[in-house]
Amino acid sequence: MQQRNREAAVIIALVLWAVVTPFTWRDLERRTPEQVRGRKWMWRLASANLTGSVAYFLVGRKNEG
Repeated sequence: MQQRNREAAVIIALVLWAVVTPFTWRDLERRTPEQVRGRKWMWRLASANLTGSVAYFLVGRKNEG
């Protein structure tokens, strides 16, 4: 991969992280502990990277209803 492509990939990943992480933390803040699989602090720590945020939205939230 060329240097420019690497830089672009890093910038895209950082922008995605900067957008997704606040949504994750806001969602965690608004949910009760009963609405989250596992501990909220664990998901907050895991969401420090983009993979953890995606995992939270796929696995960490309990279905409402």
